[in-house]
Amino acid sequence: MLSPTDHIFVAGHRGMVGSAIARLLRANGYEHIHTRTRAELDLTDQAGVHRFFQEQPIDQVILAAAKVGGIHANNTYPADFIYQNLMIEANVIHGAFRAGVRRLLFLGSSCIYPRQAPQPMREEHLLGGPLEPTNEPYAVAKIAGIKLCESYNRQYGTHYRAVMPTNLYGPNDNFNLESSHVLPALIRKFHLAKLAEQGDRKELERDEAVFGPIPEEVRIQLAGVGQGVSRVRLWGTGAQRREFLHVDDLADASLFVLRLDDEAYAACTGSRCLHLNVGTGEDLTVRELAEAVRALVGFRGDIDWDLEKPDGPPRKLLDVSRLNSLGWRSRIGLEEGIAATYRWYQAQSEALKGGK
Repeated sequence: MLSPTDHIFVAGHRGMVGSAIARLLRANGYEHIHTRTRAELDLTDQAGVHRFFQEQPIDQVILAAAKVGGIHANNTYPADFIYQNLMIEANVIHGAFRAGVRRLLFLGSSCIYPRQAPQPMREEHLLGGPLEPTNEPYAVAKIAGIKLCESYNRQYGTHYRAVMPTNLYGPNDNFNLESSHVLPALIRKFHLAKLAEQGDRKELERDEAVFGPIPEEVRIQLAGVGQGVSRVRLWGTGAQRREFLHVDDLADASLFVLRLDDEAYAACTGSRCLHLNVGTGEDLTVRELAEAVRALVGFRGDIDWDLEKPDGPPRKLLDVSRLNSLGWRSRIGLEEGIAATYRWYQAQSEALKGGK
């Protein structure tokens, strides 16, 4: 159980997931929240992690730290994805165990399931077939994290738990187009195209200063304002189906799972798996998502689909019946969540504008 007096280490508190969990913990009255930036504690450094756990009075760990990215980043840096995630998981989980931490929550990803897993994907489908090649190194690392938790529980009687969220989005998401996931990438691409369509060079410069390089096609479009229809180029066919969960819903689910007593958690997960899926139970095509984001942002141009780029798995929908049976359900609708995320994204450039 999670107690208000517990000392809780949130690993990865600056990321989208970790920051959402830390916000919710504070909002619920948890005062003893321990965090470390990467400069203060490199989680790939085993000696440093073990020293941290020996020096700090930690009762519970929420392991939200990870190297994450979209298809492009996973394809480009596979060694970085598998190495860094394996090291983070091994160091934090083993370091927590050595320090006597009995409770830990590991956050994974729906990419742990086979590429051709039955839909919707149930927890027991893990290791039932080959993984999606475009993110296999990352998926293998996340599977290892689950198995680390399972193994320490079996051998040492710890109470380590794991949740596997679907595609996430929300405040503090990554909008750098070289490494972002699909939804933040769509938001930024349409926003940049709209600014170029309007000839708003200063806003484009501010956006680039906050979120990183803008696509060359945006610069070309800006140079030719008023000369033809504006266009946004997107990867693949758009036919693949995806499920999306607002990060604040994941934070709520994480605390819900941590608060479960051991008997309820064990009864729900069963003997074959330790983890619980977290999602909405609903999906849509990426093409439908793109149209929804385009309308929300207010971009009036066209979409070009780059059919030479990969789609990834044809469908990724989680079966969330186990978590639902315990009484938890997502509450933030996709339209509401995207609108809030777009407002957050715009506010970052506005903050830079105000600073000037």
